[in-house]
Amino acid sequence: MKEHQRGSFSGKLGYIMAVAGSAVGLGNIWRFPYLTAKYGGGIFLLVYIILAVTFGYTLVMAETAIGRKTGKSAISAFGDLSKKHKWMGFINGIIPMLIVPYYCVIGGWVLKYFAVFLAGGSSYAAQDDFFTGYVSQVSTPIIWTIVFIGAVLLFVIFGVKGIERASKFLMPILAVLSVIIAIYSVTRPGAVEGLKYYLIPDFKNFSIMTVVAALGQMFYSLSIAMGVLFAYGSYMDKKIDMEASVKQIEIFDIAIAFIAGLMIIPAVFSFSGGDSSVLSAGPSLMFVTLPKVFASMPFGNVIGSIFFILVFFAALTSAISLMEASISVFMDQFHLDRKIGCIIMGLITLAIGIPCSLGFGIWEHITPLGLGILDFFDFITNSILMPIAALCTCYFVSRVIGIKTIIDEVKISSAFKREKLFTCVIKYIAPICILAILLSSLLSTFGVFSF
Repeated sequence: MKEHQRGSFSGKLGYIMAVAGSAVGLGNIWRFPYLTAKYGGGIFLLVYIILAVTFGYTLVMAETAIGRKTGKSAISAFGDLSKKHKWMGFINGIIPMLIVPYYCVIGGWVLKYFAVFLAGGSSYAAQDDFFTGYVSQVSTPIIWTIVFIGAVLLFVIFGVKGIERASKFLMPILAVLSVIIAIYSVTRPGAVEGLKYYLIPDFKNFSIMTVVAALGQMFYSLSIAMGVLFAYGSYMDKKIDMEASVKQIEIFDIAIAFIAGLMIIPAVFSFSGGDSSVLSAGPSLMFVTLPKVFASMPFGNVIGSIFFILVFFAALTSAISLMEASISVFMDQFHLDRKIGCIIMGLITLAIGIPCSLGFGIWEHITPLGLGILDFFDFITNSILMPIAALCTCYFVSRVIGIKTIIDEVKISSAFKREKLFTCVIKYIAPICILAILLSSLLSTFGVFSF
């Protein structure tokens, strides 16, 4: 079958916006604030930043360099560099195919909340049973999931140029809206205590789980071990300064996560009086707690609408990258046309996404490993496959192709000022940290210990 023509980003800005769009998603705006609130506020923020500029930087550089060197997505890239180790690429290749379906389900929830606030239903969305009542329905969540999937495919079907245009348009809007809501949040009465909790590290709140949770968040936030960075690296021109680009992506990712914390934590403090039970609400913080905050605000429907359209933009850009990583596998591995790849991924997304949606209602009795269907796919990907994929990348770089292979690729376009850091982390530090994530996740899930 005829080899497909591979696209490429138009330049450095296009690449940075696309990867930033991948990195800045639900991981930043939904996941980061509730983990920060749960694991100590300022101390979690400090640990996350340190890990992002060391550990995160290293893995982003490794995956991007492999993608650019081979010009292929994960499976083909590993196979090109070592046929014996191609199986490692399959782990990276399958992860986005399993993530994007349940990600689109959550994206559908975001769209539903946006529609409710836009229609003036802030008091309705703030009711205690609204979220559980909505997700337990049969048809409505599936319809919103399909709408979200359609929006994702609409951009992806146009290839790299479509992804680049979407990212260049959506990312600046997302950044501006984030700043506006953050300013509103931190200027509310009582928000100062929330700011202190969020910005001042308190080492009394530090525990090993602060590090483990920050590491897990970093994987989710920077799109590490999802196949995305291999695919986007393969679209990267050799002339683009890789190190400078990755540095700017780090800054953008940390900045949006930081601003997301400013949006949410001071607001929750302000409208709950610093109630610790509210701060530890976990994943429900955005869908249960924040609607109550918006409902109590002047112009709550307007603020809520702006917030959820912002979250939609963030979710959309990340879902686009996950979908693209999956489709690039079909194009590279099976030499399929992009449109055919989109159709296949659309069907896979529906086949897994619909059960994930129904797992909160009529299929709630289906509990693999004692987990709901959506939670099961989240556990398999984020807690098992992603750490394994990252371990494989560390081993592949340090023991199979050699660190010099990556260094030489980076130095085609960059000075590689953090070369020594990269070498140390990928050989020694990263494997230990990744094993810690993997073991803690497994032991916690199977009830050996809880935290």
